[in-house]
Parts: sequence; C-alpha cells; structure tokens
Amino acid sequence: MATRLRCEGLGSSQFLNDGFQQALARWNHVRLSPALPTADWSRLLDEDHRMQRLEGAFVEELRVEVAARAAAAPQDVDGFVAWFEDLKATGPGQDDPLFPWLANEAGVEDFRYFLGQEAAGEAGFEDLTALVQVKVPAAAKMELANNYWDEMGRGNPKGMHGPMLDGVVDALGLHTEIEETVWESLALANAMTAMATNRRYAWHAIGALGVIELTAPDRSRATADGLRRLGFGKEVSRYFDLHAVLDVKHSEDWNAKVIAPLVAEDPRRAAAMAEGALIRLTAGARCFERYRTVLWN
Repeated sequence: MATRLRCEGLGSSQFLNDGFQQALARWNHVRLSPALPTADWSRLLDEDHRMQRLEGAFVEELRVEVAARAAAAPQDVDGFVAWFEDLKATGPGQDDPLFPWLANEAGVEDFRYFLGQEAAGEAGFEDLTALVQVKVPAAAKMELANNYWDEMGRGNPKGMHGPMLDGVVDALGLHTEIEETVWESLALANAMTAMATNRRYAWHAIGALGVIELTAPDRSRATADGLRRLGFGKEVSRYFDLHAVLDVKHSEDWNAKVIAPLVAEDPRRAAAMAEGALIRLTAGARCFERYRTVLWN
C-alpha cells in the first residue's frame, strides 16, 4: 500500500506513508461515526476485519520501535511515576525548536499550515478518554471521568474543548482534509485511536493520554503566544491558553490517581504505559520534524 519509507528505528515500513495512513484515517472516520443499520453489514464486517489486522500490525511495529527504552522503565510505583514524569524533559520531541519559532517568529500563513495539520491529526481527547475508561478499575475510572468532564466544559457548551478547536479552524479558515494532511499527523491520530479502541492496548492508551497532559502545556503556551503576537484575539487563542494551564493540573492528577494505582495493582502495566507514552511522543516528534521541513524551507 503506497510507497515504503525508511524511518528511523523501523527500517522499511509499509505503514509510515501517505497511502496507508490516509486509508486508516478514512476507515476510522467511518467506523467511529454514528450510523444506521445497512443491508451490507456482513461485507462491512469483513472490511473491518481486514483493517483491524493492518491496524494491529501498525501498532506492533510502533511498539518494536520503542521497546528497548520502554523496557528500562521501573515497575514499582514511585520509580515508574518518576520515570514517566521525566519524559517531559527527555522524551522524544521535547523542547523542539519549532515552538519557540512559532511563539516569536512564525507568520500567519505558517500558523495556518501548522494548526491545519494539528487539527486534522486531532483524535479527540474526550472521545479517547471515554473509550479507554471502559471496565477500568474504579479509582482510575473516577479520575478519567473527571478529566472527561473538564474536556466537556463541565456541562457548559461554551467550555467544551472540541468545539473550541473547531472555532480555531473556522476563524483561520484551516484545511483539515485527510488528503491535505501529512502522514505523520495522520499516524499520530491513527495510533491514538488504535490504542483507545482495542482493549489489548488499554494500558498503552492510558500512558499515551497521560503523556499528552504532561507535555502539552509548554507547546500550548508557545502557540497561544504566537497567535497573540500576530493580533488574534482571545477567541482564537483561548483553546491553547486553557491547555497551557489546565493540563498541568490534569497531569498531576493523572499520574497520582490513574497511573500510580494501576501500576500498584499490577506492575506489568508499567511497561505497557511506557510503550504507549513513547509511541505518542515519537509520533509527535515526527510531526514536528515534518512541519519544520515544510515551514523552514
């Protein structure tokens, strides 16, 4: 499916390319959208099975890429939480030079490209959290529910995070079509969706979502600063201003109330969470590198 690329740590990959990631993104869009019964449901199940096997192979390839580093993560609670929190400083893609540039130098068209790619690759934190929490132990489920409620504006439609991002897309006239999105951004969303929708990757998904909360504030702050510098008002920067502040508390609670009790209950979950976090950060790092290649040339 499409051209094979050489990617660091993966050699020749059949998955890290436009053709596969676009096909997976289109399938995810269809299978996750509410629908009505159709007469060809059996044929659709056959297609789902084919795509699920490809999706699984994609995730397994990503696991191989991060396996060595993930295997070094401690399995005791305090050690693992410390290792996890250190990813903010040492994880893939951290302190990427793209973000100081966005804050201080990027122009309007640069932002339109960057935010268009980011919005197109947004899998929906609230939906991913809702999928992940199914049958999770009660203590962790409670914090996941609290995080979800924040994402939903705590019952205030104007505070819902998803529509806030949609407002940025509309205000800037961004292009978020699958065909106009680089495969790196699609791969990030597809990996997050795969981990959240397949229960064998549930602990991976919790690690991946937790590391978003851990690492997003600084990037969000830089993005908001750049938008203000260019004269955009609060309605455009609000989504990023909110995540620059709120995700700090979310991360603290996620680590203390989700990761710690889950690892305490079963230390084997630490390796899965480590892999999920590193898969998410590595996917993000690929995006940042691709964006810089486009914007700085």
